Amino acid sequence: MADSILLLAEEAETHNPLLPATYDIVWSLVALIIVGLVFWKYVLPLFQKVLDERSEQIEGGIKKAEEAQAEAAAALEQYRAQLAEARTEAAQIREEARTQGQQIIADMKAQAQEESDRIVAAGHSQLQAQRQQIVTELRGDLGRTAVDLSEKIIGEALSDDVKRAGSIDRFLSELESLSADSASGK
Repeated sequence: MADSILLLAEEAETHNPLLPATYDIVWSLVALIIVGLVFWKYVLPLFQKVLDERSEQIEGGIKKAEEAQAEAAAALEQYRAQLAEARTEAAQIREEARTQGQQIIADMKAQAQEESDRIVAAGHSQLQAQRQQIVTELRGDLGRTAVDLSEKIIGEALSDDVKRAGSIDRFLSELESLSADSASGK
C-alpha cells in the first residue's frame, strides 16, 4: 500500500489539477472553432448588414439635414433679399408721397394765390364800375343842382343844353381841381 500511495503521489505531482486533460482541451478547441466558423459565416454578415443599414440611414439623415439646412439658408437669404427690397420700395413710396404732398401744397398755394388775385381784380373792377356809376350819378345830380342854383342866382332859365353841359363840366372841373389841391396839400 505504500507503493500505491507513492504512485498516486507521483502521478499527482506530474498531473496539474489546474490544467484540464488534453482531450478536454482538444474538444474545447474543436467546439470553439465550430462556433467561431458559424459566427463568422452567419452571425457576422447579419451584424455587418445591420451596421451598413444603420450607417446608410445615418448618412441619408445627415444628407437630408444638410439639404434642409441649405434650403433653409436659401430661404433665409431670399427672405432677407425680399425684406431689403420691401424696405427700398417703402422708402421710395415715402419719398414719392412726400414729393406729391409738397407738389399738392405748392399747387394749392398757387391756386389760392390765383383765386385771391382774381377776387382782388374782380373787387377792383367792381369797385371801379361802382365808382364810375356813382361819379356819373353825382355828375348828373350835381349838374341839375348847379343848374337849378344858377337859375335861381341868375334869375333866368338855362334851358339850353349846350350851355348847361358846359357850365356843369366847368363846375365839376373846378371841384376836381379843388379836391386834387386839397389832397396833394395833405
